[in-house]
Amino acid sequence: MLTHFPDGIHAFDSGFVRPLLDAIHLIEDAGRVAIVDSASNSCVPRLLAALDELGRAVEDVDYLLLTHIHLDHAGGAGALMARLPAARLVVHPRGARHMADPARLWAGTVDVYGEALAREMYGEPLPVPSERIVEAGDGLELRFSGRVIEVFDTPGHARHHVCYFDRAARAFFTGDTFGLSYRELDVDGRASIWPTTTPVQFDPPAMHASIDRMLACRPAAMYLTHYSRVTDVARLAADMHRLIDEHVAIAEAASGEGEALTSSIVTGLRGLLYRESERQGWTLAPQQLDALMAMDLQLNAQGLAVWLASRQRATV
Repeated sequence: MLTHFPDGIHAFDSGFVRPLLDAIHLIEDAGRVAIVDSASNSCVPRLLAALDELGRAVEDVDYLLLTHIHLDHAGGAGALMARLPAARLVVHPRGARHMADPARLWAGTVDVYGEALAREMYGEPLPVPSERIVEAGDGLELRFSGRVIEVFDTPGHARHHVCYFDRAARAFFTGDTFGLSYRELDVDGRASIWPTTTPVQFDPPAMHASIDRMLACRPAAMYLTHYSRVTDVARLAADMHRLIDEHVAIAEAASGEGEALTSSIVTGLRGLLYRESERQGWTLAPQQLDALMAMDLQLNAQGLAVWLASRQRATV
């Protein structure tokens, strides 16, 4: 179940939606553990099984580190914290109130997906007692055993997004700020990257700045929620910058309003996906690529449409 990486870092597939979509990471040091992201309620049993496989008890967990509060990253946080008696939950200050009282977060999810699908995908999030929540301000240093984890405020994907720099491993846990990297697209072990511009707070300049700020630390690896460890960080960062700009250009060139605008953006993104496939030498057939990336293209298009509308409002 567990994939073991250097420096006491371990990953497992949360089981959210499909295989190799959503990774949860465990950082272990001298018998103490920090968990990065929780996925959804249904993933909690897998996480407890991963702790057991690691030979650790629930009492050994000091922190649950949330990169942000989108429910594929934080939906199971309340249910998990109820099983971790010694842990504190760490989250961006903008997200703390939603972890203590997730009613508005859940209502927004239901508005997007409908209640039946929202319950099927995520399950209703449970509250976390406010006294167990640590607000992750920029520069906060978290210590467990001999480890130091530094918090970086990294907007771009969301205003409530942080990344965690593990100084011992010289590695970031990046949530969605450094995009996604599906293992199905690897070519001879060479990873690729794809931005995630999902609704509703995509901010291109902020995402560029967040990537550059992390790159300045000269990390040896990035641990992405979608999907886990990548190296060759400088090359992937350059691709991220290029692809963010191409996403923006596609959105700016799109036509129509409402669903027609989103559809136009999806068409443009699909064309970019095929061009990137040729550039990177991906081996998936077009139909396989469409199936793999369909949800991401739709969500990216929706986020870009929201960004266009917010930019227009700002200029009025």
